[in-house]
Amino acid sequence: MFSLSLFNDILRPFNTMYRCWSVSMLPGSEREDVERGGKIIMPPSALDVLTRLNINYPMLFKLTNRKSNRQTHCGVLEFIAEDEKIYIPYWMMKNLLLDEGDVVQVESVSLEVATFSKFQPQNSEFLDITNPKAVLENCLRNFACLTTGDVIAIKYNQKVYEMCVLETKPGNAVSIIECDMNVEFAAPVGYQEPTHEKKPAAEDMMVDPADLMPEPTGFIAFKGSGNRLDGKKKKDNSDDQSNKVKPVYQRGIPDYDYNIGTIQFIRNIRPVNNDKEDGNQEGFKPFAGSGSVLKTKKKNNNLITVFRSMYKFVNIT
Repeated sequence: MFSLSLFNDILRPFNTMYRCWSVSMLPGSEREDVERGGKIIMPPSALDVLTRLNINYPMLFKLTNRKSNRQTHCGVLEFIAEDEKIYIPYWMMKNLLLDEGDVVQVESVSLEVATFSKFQPQNSEFLDITNPKAVLENCLRNFACLTTGDVIAIKYNQKVYEMCVLETKPGNAVSIIECDMNVEFAAPVGYQEPTHEKKPAAEDMMVDPADLMPEPTGFIAFKGSGNRLDGKKKKDNSDDQSNKVKPVYQRGIPDYDYNIGTIQFIRNIRPVNNDKEDGNQEGFKPFAGSGSVLKTKKKNNNLITVFRSMYKFVNIT
């Protein structure tokens, strides 16, 4: 017959007190995969109890420090710790305000699947990453859940970046295992927007090139005065020069419709004189000029034949 005490054991959640230690205190080789994620290592005795309880999979737990009333959520990676001990990442110990060997409460929980999360980098150096969303997505594969207010640590290019979880939906603690979650970033701590100086107007940028030339100093050639050979005094044109108005420098206007890769040839076309066109009513006629003929006229040819016939008559007689 089914025991009532066994039925009560199945319905009750997992709730146990453990001594916590950082991952660096775990016997054996260094476990960087545990330090970079959000999962803990528990003793084999915990697995025996969990298999007899009615819990949801994957296994998720709530860690609580009763002294400081701080709590966070995590998953489990392995069951290889010593009895009454658990090993957790160092960033998780900082959030819970725990020291090596302090007592922490471990309770099994069931969390909703995440749909939205917002992070705030704790250093502006995080903006130097080319694709921060892709980096964060890759690092969150080692996490099982997120808790609002936690400061998680992710490692990228041999550098650790701390990220504060500002907001999670649909609750303050969510599961991120096999979920489709939207991610947003807040401005990093201490970040200031760059100030853009206002560009001066085009009229203010117009400067007289003569004003940019430095004043002549030292020796100046041909600065002396001269005398005329006829003894007359040179006319003083200083007053006329002072009355002259200095020409205003005009800046050229660029062609804003210019297409890159094209060359435009501008030809100077002489203006047509309309007065000549009005006087010549007939207009232009091609090949209307006079010409010369190279062939001699027929009259000259007839005289030559007459002279030839006379020449023959004289020889005969």
